[in-house]
Amino acid sequence: MSQFTDICRINVKGGDGGAGCMSFRREAFVPKGGPDGGDGGHGGDVIIEANAQLSSLIDYRFKHHFRAESGTHGKGSKKDGADGADLVLKVPMGTVVRELDPVTMEPLHEIADLTHDGERAVVAPGGTGGLGNPHFVTSTRRAPAFAQKGEPAIEHWIELEMKLMADAALVGFPSVGKSSLIARMSAARPKIADYPFTTLVPNLGMVRAGEYSYVVADVPGLIEGAAEGKGLGHQFLRHVERTALILHVVDITGSYEGRDPVEDYHIINDELRRYAADLADRPQIVVANKCDASGMTERVQQLKQAALADGHEFFAVSALTGAGLQTLMLACGERVSELRRALAEEQAAEPAFDEEKWERARKSRDKRFTVELEEPGAWRVVGTNVERMVVQTDWENEEAVIYLQHRMARMGVDDALAKAGCRTGDEVRILGYAFNFEGFDDENDDDFEGDEAFEVDVIDLDVAEDELAEADEENESDE
Repeated sequence: MSQFTDICRINVKGGDGGAGCMSFRREAFVPKGGPDGGDGGHGGDVIIEANAQLSSLIDYRFKHHFRAESGTHGKGSKKDGADGADLVLKVPMGTVVRELDPVTMEPLHEIADLTHDGERAVVAPGGTGGLGNPHFVTSTRRAPAFAQKGEPAIEHWIELEMKLMADAALVGFPSVGKSSLIARMSAARPKIADYPFTTLVPNLGMVRAGEYSYVVADVPGLIEGAAEGKGLGHQFLRHVERTALILHVVDITGSYEGRDPVEDYHIINDELRRYAADLADRPQIVVANKCDASGMTERVQQLKQAALADGHEFFAVSALTGAGLQTLMLACGERVSELRRALAEEQAAEPAFDEEKWERARKSRDKRFTVELEEPGAWRVVGTNVERMVVQTDWENEEAVIYLQHRMARMGVDDALAKAGCRTGDEVRILGYAFNFEGFDDENDDDFEGDEAFEVDVIDLDVAEDELAEADEENESDE
């Protein structure tokens, strides 16, 4: 029997980028061969993919670290390194992926919400391969004696949370007979016993009634305070969020505690409303269970009046004898069918699904950098693309360092530092590197002839990489 797992935390890391090659053509009768170093291969990405065949996150319960393949280094004769293979991690549909804080392990932001079969999101991009020395040829730099290093991939923790994708969810207090109902309505065989919290994980069952077929989820019992997490409330309530129809099961006998069925009905609805406001407006069918018990007529009528007053359909059934179940199943099937048609019309009116949405959001975050004063006379520059340039620079090669200075000036880092208050001689820190600010002026530098300046925001810079690439292409010349 497979174990149900609905939330996991895993560590992911893309493949490192391969280093570019610094090489010059060496052949007989070619005394001045030009640069011919190949580019390094890009590291593979770690990708999360929704798969309709999976029903739990059990694959990630015991294995928590995943690495994609690294790119290989470039070689001479303009031989580029091979790209690393992507690593695809498959998860059930309905999985939400979140970035975790590396210290507190609390969620920072949502990376993706995978609700369609085959939908993908890159959660750990591979490192960029370094450029070979032919990329740095200009009208004045005919023989660049440097190349870029490969970019190390970032390692981080993410959270996978699976929310069940069912048409209807059975909700209610513990021991109201939800498991007995799903066992009667479908081929599901959940654990059934006469004590609270017999069901600790959701069960899914396929219901067939007349011309209808739909999936019902048996959600573990809720108690008062579930919206605040009492009684594992948050773990159980998350599975109700994705269901189109709520089947609110009430024990008409009041269970062994002798509770008031109408009061139970209002308590559960209040918990749903407090957990997520839209759950209060979710279509709901109220089901009075255990109606085979004697002397329940008055209680059934009271609960029916409360349900109808709230605009909900009402059915009185018995999971023990099967009384009223066929009528309930047909009514649920008809309601699910209506909701499916409404959803299909709504989706048809929406723009086509953009599978690159999450990737664009990630790239947008990468393009930003911030400038902060760490201490008097010392400034910290933080940003993915800026840091990428730094780690790809060979700091022992003077030409490579000068190129980095020009590149950062073109991205607007110097302007951002100056606007923030950085003065000549102040220390600028990026990752583990530090250098003195010189207010680099490259307006008349022939090596960068044809570059365009970019407008800079000190706090939130959004510079398109393709614009930078075009500027570099204009600098290149034939060998």
